[in-house]
Amino acid sequence: MGVKRRYAVIGAGIIGAAVARGLLARCDDAEVTLYEKEDRPAAHQTGHNSGVIHAGLYYEPGSLKARLCRRGVSLLLDFAREHSVPFDECGKIVVATDEVEVERLHAIHRRSLANGVPEVALLDAEELREVEPNAVGLAALHSPHTGIIDYRALTEALVADFRRGGGRVRFSTAVDRVEERGGRSIVRSESDAHEYDQVIACTGLQSDRLAARSGEDRDPAVVPFFGQYFILDPEYDDIVNGLIYPVPDPRYPFLGVHVTRRIDGGVMLGPNAFLSFSREGYRGLGFNLPDSLRIAANPGFWRFAAGNIATARREIAGVVSSEKFVEEAARYVPKLAGANGHRATRGIRAQAMNRDGSLVDDFVIDRRRATMFVRNAPSPGATSALAIAERLIDEVTGVTGTTGVTGD
Repeated sequence: MGVKRRYAVIGAGIIGAAVARGLLARCDDAEVTLYEKEDRPAAHQTGHNSGVIHAGLYYEPGSLKARLCRRGVSLLLDFAREHSVPFDECGKIVVATDEVEVERLHAIHRRSLANGVPEVALLDAEELREVEPNAVGLAALHSPHTGIIDYRALTEALVADFRRGGGRVRFSTAVDRVEERGGRSIVRSESDAHEYDQVIACTGLQSDRLAARSGEDRDPAVVPFFGQYFILDPEYDDIVNGLIYPVPDPRYPFLGVHVTRRIDGGVMLGPNAFLSFSREGYRGLGFNLPDSLRIAANPGFWRFAAGNIATARREIAGVVSSEKFVEEAARYVPKLAGANGHRATRGIRAQAMNRDGSLVDDFVIDRRRATMFVRNAPSPGATSALAIAERLIDEVTGVTGTTGVTGD
């Protein structure tokens, strides 16, 4: 038996877990170590999202995002079935409430068809009521195979499968930096240093900081945005059959509040999107002084803020008032007006931002000889995780998977 190639993956969110498992499965000669600074997987973005399995409605046809999403759905559902992770293809409708939105809805329909989203269809007002009796609108787009899942449970299953295959997991081990020496990478943690043939860093909210400490460019920098969720009281559990979204407004960088079924049978509203003063503050004020100072020192953020005052005004109402939050969703599900519930733990999105204030909308990967840094993996990152992993493994091994997504 030859000498095993040693790999390290940093970050046990869904992408890092998928990469570690995939390396072990793909490479017979692999010895793989997964580093995670917390004491469990999926502690940050993966464990605080809406749980939606996106079908690929919105993305530019032929784009890497579109292809990774469609490939990712297939891989994700296959893994979930094999490992008994519950999911539900409950379906999704995108509701247009005026003629301008109807026009935008037709454009989304064209994109979804080009992306190969299965059985997607335009509905008139009557057909909309047949799918979602409590929703109102002039028209809607129906994606019957959009689904929901518990991404934390899925990530835990990925890590368990990785361990069964002989992978090593180092929880509670924060990585300080990655150095290169003699064509190999050295992972330096707070307690020790180990050398590897290849390192892949999938560190989400901390991706720019680890990259900068490792000698990479500070940009694109991560600017955190939090999303609040409002879980409705059990009496509203049957108010929708699936997911109900508004038509995206191109003036705003985020989708807007939507109604989402949960895998536990409940219903929640959200998320909204507003600047977070902490990268990992999920409760209370969520204020962290170093994180806030880093935002204030980012010239790209101030350029973004200056161009998105209208967005901030729209979103702040839902941040300070649950009633406004519910009111937003009641525009297309009127029976939600005055609904009771409670706020859930917020999510925080790692949004990469350029120095000119523009949001980075695509995947960003920095590659040195023996180190790869995933700098941005925006939505649908969780849905696409196993396809992203497949692509990263293709690149580091130099061997293309027979069913993988290749090309740009």
